[in-house]
Amino acid sequence: MPRPARRRAAVVGTGAIVSGSHLSALRAHAERTELVATVDVDQGRLDAFRELAGGQVAGYTSVDEMLDAVRPDLVLIGTPPSLHREQTVAALKAGAWVLCEKPLTLSLAEYDEIAAAEEASGAYASVVFQHRYGSGAVHARELITSGELGAPRVAHCQTTWHRDAAYYAVPWRGTWASEGGGPTMGHGIHQYDLLLHLLGPWAEIRAMAARLVHDTESEDVSTALVRFENGALATVVNSVLSPDEVSRIRIDCADATVELTHLYGHRNEDWTYTPAPHVAADRVDAWRTPTADVPSSHTAQLGALLDAYDNGVRPPGSGADARATLEFAAALYKSAFTGKPVHAGEIAPGDPFYPAMHGDHPHWAPKERA
Repeated sequence: MPRPARRRAAVVGTGAIVSGSHLSALRAHAERTELVATVDVDQGRLDAFRELAGGQVAGYTSVDEMLDAVRPDLVLIGTPPSLHREQTVAALKAGAWVLCEKPLTLSLAEYDEIAAAEEASGAYASVVFQHRYGSGAVHARELITSGELGAPRVAHCQTTWHRDAAYYAVPWRGTWASEGGGPTMGHGIHQYDLLLHLLGPWAEIRAMAARLVHDTESEDVSTALVRFENGALATVVNSVLSPDEVSRIRIDCADATVELTHLYGHRNEDWTYTPAPHVAADRVDAWRTPTADVPSSHTAQLGALLDAYDNGVRPPGSGADARATLEFAAALYKSAFTGKPVHAGEIAPGDPFYPAMHGDHPHWAPKERA
């Protein structure tokens, strides 16, 4: 079977995430992709990135101009979150597939605009949830969903990071209009996306949020209790107030506990399996992580997207699958701001939390402690 043609790719935004992770991913898949264009509103950054990228990469200061001139197959977006919806829709209308940094949109309403653009164009938009694609995560999901570890019962999802005042001095950080929320949207979303990927659909959430330290519009910590459709109960913590930084998922199943401990990316060695006393040794042997050690990364996710492109099918991390993670964020905010439990599917057009994560509560709480 002939090898598919190299996909002509463009990147939008030339900040650290693009010049680091996205450019590395494109280089790792150089046999399958060709970087042909880049976009940045800052001419200095644009020139620096073009030099870094090497080759004959065209530069533009306008997304629309680039799309008209280049007509790329694939657009990778790494701009501030408030630009994601507009740039993704423009790329889809031009017939390009999209891989966009999280969050793909600032609300469920915006996400549904992208879904409509997908349907009209026949192209697809995926959100960067790279932790799903490491070999350890793939293996853990196979074990859990197959029932090999027994029924999931109790889980914990922890994103406890630290961000200082200098971090929030960047103008677009910490506001509802530019980020859509605090660590619930911008930090912890990677871990609880992986939790949802491992455990399946969530059913109910009860949450709290606070602004304890940072002078921002949105929260700097949130916590949630979650009930999944399979009956499992979980806690979720999203914090940027934690001196000892860690990312952790623990799932207690009937026959084993599976744990992942890392910070910004995982390998096979970061996963552990602890069997219940009644489990035979031969079953435990089957739980060993795979020989191939694929780190969670943009490179791994881009490979999965290119596979889908070659096969003409919807890529992972798109459509209803990715929307469920954004809906989880909206439900967490709604529960935190209303003090009531929120059920999956509850937030729909007409609900104030559908067009905005703050749900018409932009000044939801005073800062409690300086």
